[in-house]
Amino acid sequence: MPTSPDENPDHHAEDFLVCGLGRLGRECATVLKAFGVRVIGVDISAGAGQDPSISNLLDAFHAGDCSHADILKKAGVENCRAVLLVTSDERNNIASAFIARSLNPRVRLIIRSAQENLNALLRQQLGNLVAFEPSQFSASAFALVSMGDETQAFFEVEETKVRVARDIIEDDDSRIIGRRVHELNNADRRIFGVTTGSEPVGDFLLAVNPDKEVAAGDVLTFFESGDLHPSESALRAAPRKREPGPTLATHFSSFKGALKRLRHSVEVPRVAAISFAIMLVLSVATFLFYSRENPDISVLDAVNIAIVLAIGGFDNVFGALKVPFPISDRLYAFSVLIHVCSTVFLGVVFATLTERLLSARLQIARRRPASPSGGHTIVIGMGAIGQRIAEMLREWGQPTVGVSQEPVAEDVLTEMSIHSGPLPEALARANVETAKSIIAVLDDQVANLEVSLLACSLNPECTIVFRTADQDLARNVASLVSSSTGLSDYAIAAEAIAGAAFGENIISAFHLDDRSALVTEYDIHQGDTLIGRPLSEIAYGYGVAPIIHRRGEDKRFNPSDDIVLEAGDVVVVIATVDGLRRIEIGARDAPQWRLAILSSPSEAARFEAANAMARISGCDLAQARSVMQRLPSTLEKPLYQQQGSRLTRELRKLLVMTRLEFDGDERTSG
Repeated sequence: MPTSPDENPDHHAEDFLVCGLGRLGRECATVLKAFGVRVIGVDISAGAGQDPSISNLLDAFHAGDCSHADILKKAGVENCRAVLLVTSDERNNIASAFIARSLNPRVRLIIRSAQENLNALLRQQLGNLVAFEPSQFSASAFALVSMGDETQAFFEVEETKVRVARDIIEDDDSRIIGRRVHELNNADRRIFGVTTGSEPVGDFLLAVNPDKEVAAGDVLTFFESGDLHPSESALRAAPRKREPGPTLATHFSSFKGALKRLRHSVEVPRVAAISFAIMLVLSVATFLFYSRENPDISVLDAVNIAIVLAIGGFDNVFGALKVPFPISDRLYAFSVLIHVCSTVFLGVVFATLTERLLSARLQIARRRPASPSGGHTIVIGMGAIGQRIAEMLREWGQPTVGVSQEPVAEDVLTEMSIHSGPLPEALARANVETAKSIIAVLDDQVANLEVSLLACSLNPECTIVFRTADQDLARNVASLVSSSTGLSDYAIAAEAIAGAAFGENIISAFHLDDRSALVTEYDIHQGDTLIGRPLSEIAYGYGVAPIIHRRGEDKRFNPSDDIVLEAGDVVVVIATVDGLRRIEIGARDAPQWRLAILSSPSEAARFEAANAMARISGCDLAQARSVMQRLPSTLEKPLYQQQGSRLTRELRKLLVMTRLEFDGDERTSG
């Protein structure tokens, strides 16, 4: 959490250096610029800084290799708050990290690297360093969208599994319709977004009216503890949808797929087939010619001569000084022709058979399971992000099949069915006709769109998720193909990386509506301006959703708004980038509601009401008792609507009459 902005006026004037202005670097620069900080770019290509899409985001640009100390000095690394090393070359990123640390011992280093063991060693040696691979933030977003249910995110924090979900209220949800939002919250679940129709979720908790009655068509966004799939704690307690059982059409489709796989498995190169056909014709001709010219030769002898000549046994027939049967010159010349043909064509046939036998031996040694008959997810593109998506889906119990244009190493996901080759053929072998969902994460976004549309034409009922850098394209495709969703993996990762650049611990990132949400851990340090403030001010003032509070060994999921923060506390929240930015600069929304206390039935009620008032509002207990002793009166401390609503409900239990009033002109500093 931030210290007071006034205590360090130069704090936000420090620079952020982005090294590597590829797709990821540009996304990081975009997010950092939204924080209002100064962004400096470094790229080995001088043309990167002249690109209009990036030049408007940079306050300065330097062309050169970031692994050279003179380039980093020229970019002003000594005055930078953080350096983001996000080039596509991991070795270059690591080398640059050592140079940056030697030039600025205090700078925060963000490194793009997939080497987990090396990353751990770098954190120990260099300190104040975060190493990441973009797929670790975005893979879960692709996997969850492909599941096609209400789950928006699933992650583990502080040894607690947390599920973020959205539930659309139907007309027949009689147990939910008419209930107030606060009545649906419990110790294991909290609603942090209430919208209608396609309206996006606003700042978490800020726009949630706890006294709103839930109506049909409302969309409730909530987090809860538990497993990935809806449990008894879910808003709509219903069993998980079962996949439909096999039907005649399913069996027929599986049979067609088996035929295609069989045809592919026994496919023989055309040259070998032609060679075999030629030798077969010549063998039959040999049998006929020898039988006709030598009637004394039996049929068996004629067949024997044809076979011997066809397999290169010319010397076995004509090796003796005298041929055991009469033969004309024409027949002898034909026999020589067969010998020459057998040398050429049988060599092709035997070479093909040898290749197939060796290939079959390798397949037997490492045999992958067959593709599921239906209800599975197909991941197209088995790069780093594709492999991580497949691992997640398998961990969640979803049958998964991999498809790749290039051969995949045998030690990659050995227990999963993977098909390589031309995409149309590989998709057919993966049973695309009966798949539940398709995830296309090839490196080429045009290829992703192409294969997604191909899969949709083969299976119009499946959910399509494709990787793209153009969100406008994704929206246009979704308008035509309603079951499709386009996600930018680097856009999701960049927001998490930018948050980490400010010193926060980003645990997870997920896609919610058209933006990213970040699961962020904050350590409350000595001198933090948030010490002494109730958690409600953090939640409603900055628009974040606290999910865990830890103080020493005491850990609480869905913590109470009444917890007052102390030095050493740890708070985990769900926030948007805008929420993180507001926390960073201390831009807390002012509370704008006043609570008027009208009457109290007894002295005991006034006593308990003052206790509740001090606990929920965070005001001084003496001030609360003073208010209760001079009724009617108004609590001087302004409240957030959610605070005031909860306090009103608590006082109502004591038969204390209150009125919550909006004071839009009130301005209270953070």
